[in-house]
Amino acid sequence: MYDIVNKVSLNPTVTMMDIHAPYVAAKAEPGQFIILRVDEDGERIPLTIAGYDRVAGTVRIIFQIVGATTEKLNHKNVGDSLQDFAGPLGVATELEGLKNVCIVGGGVGCAIALPIAQKLHDMGVKVTSVVGFRSKDLLILEDEFKAASDEFYVMTDDGSYGRQGNVCVPLTEMFEAGRTFDRIITIGPLIMMKFVVMTAKPTGIPCTVSMNPIMIDGTGMCGGCRLTLNVDGQRVTKFACVDGPDFDGYQVDFDEAMSRGTMYRDFERHAYEEACNLFNKEAN
Repeated sequence: MYDIVNKVSLNPTVTMMDIHAPYVAAKAEPGQFIILRVDEDGERIPLTIAGYDRVAGTVRIIFQIVGATTEKLNHKNVGDSLQDFAGPLGVATELEGLKNVCIVGGGVGCAIALPIAQKLHDMGVKVTSVVGFRSKDLLILEDEFKAASDEFYVMTDDGSYGRQGNVCVPLTEMFEAGRTFDRIITIGPLIMMKFVVMTAKPTGIPCTVSMNPIMIDGTGMCGGCRLTLNVDGQRVTKFACVDGPDFDGYQVDFDEAMSRGTMYRDFERHAYEEACNLFNKEAN
């Protein structure tokens, strides 16, 4: 069992937890993920590692409450335990040799982008971070990003904080001003990453995206996390759990990925409503 040693609500729909998992913490690197089960009857869900403390033996996860399992997970508190916490899985983000990097995060994807920004900062790399949220009340990890960034930009869709607009606005302005980077690393909703890639493409700057498709076993056996890449004119199938989660953004077929991501939306909504009803009955 894996004990919850810290729990913080970052906004009304996003929660941060530190889990005591010393064997995972000993090997974890930015960009990798874990698969957990809340209880012995629970489903397996992947969550990207949002931080780790090798001395304390803890791994940080940050999750958005969007389905039945994340609803159940959010009802766990400090002192409670998780059934399974397997990892680290996937390939760590490749950061060697970089000197000047732009990190672009959107929504809860910022939780995944932050440890990458922090490691780059610790390596002495110049970090420019651009983060975007729908509104101020959904903003997370601002102070942490500021501490890890040489330049930091906040965008909100409604203009309630920072600048109004999406993350591509400051990115376009930097390109027009002649700014360049060794790499752009973008993590967030698929539609956001798609447009970041489109914005960056004319510059030729390498652009890494972090993909989080439907995933079951995390070992490449189920095939649920398959993605289609366009490599030298050929369509190639890759698996996010073992080949990723990082991929060359210029190669990813985002339209297919978005279509696959909605396959179980109705089922997930039904499961989420059932979980909410169960907790409401228990509360009463």
